[in-house]
Formats: sequence, structure tokens, C-alpha cells
Amino acid sequence: MSQTEFEIPDPSLFSEEEISQLVHAFYAEARKDPGLGPIFEAHVTDWDAHFVQMTNFWSMQLRGTGRFRGAPMPKHLALPELSASLFERWLQIFKQTTQKMENSQLQMHANSLAYRIASRLWMAYQMERYPDKPFVELLPI
Repeated sequence: MSQTEFEIPDPSLFSEEEISQLVHAFYAEARKDPGLGPIFEAHVTDWDAHFVQMTNFWSMQLRGTGRFRGAPMPKHLALPELSASLFERWLQIFKQTTQKMENSQLQMHANSLAYRIASRLWMAYQMERYPDKPFVELLPI
């Protein structure tokens, strides 16, 4: 995992509507996944609010907006029994979702950012849950 900082691309490269479409399409697929779906269903109680929160998160990450308010790390660290394979499946579904979108700039930037975010969450999860085990890196998408 590269420790270089991710630069926010030009906000005009993708619209808020594209980001909203990405979030909704991704979760539509992730919720059907046999590994990820039960995790999301057990921990997301208000999907409408989750969609708003995730759209704000990706808008902040991809367009530099300041709408997101939250702390993703503690929420992910609290989840039981996560694994590299679950994070990698999340990344696979995310990439499959971006590939269906027409905006190649969105695909490139969102996929790169998703890998960085997943890698950081997984590293922190391992440090918290498995401090005595060797670190397992995620496979690149």
C-alpha cells in the first residue's frame, strides 16, 4: 500500500448524480452478495440515511465537498470476523460497479481510492484484532 497522499481530482470530472448512482448501484449488488450482504443487513438499520451518508463520503473523497460527517474507522473496527477476502470481495463488487459507469475518470479515481480506503481499514482492523499475527495485504483490484 502506498503511503502517498491521494489528491482530490478536478471536481468537474464527475457529477454528484454519478456519485449517487455509484453508491446506489454498489449497495444493490453488495447487499445480494452471500458474504457481504448479511453483514450490511445486520449493521445498517436505515438504508436511506446510509445512502445519504455514503454519497456524502464519496462526494467528499472524489470532489472535495465537505458534506461528510462521520468516523468510518471505529465502525469498521467494531465489526466481528472481517477478513481480507471480505474486503477483497467488497473491492471486486465496487470495481464491477464502476466498470458499468460511462465515466472512465470516475472509474479510475474511485477504484484507486476504494483500494486505498479498504487497505487502510483492513490494516487497522488487523492491528486491532490480530496484533500478534503477520499483516495480510489486500490483493490489488
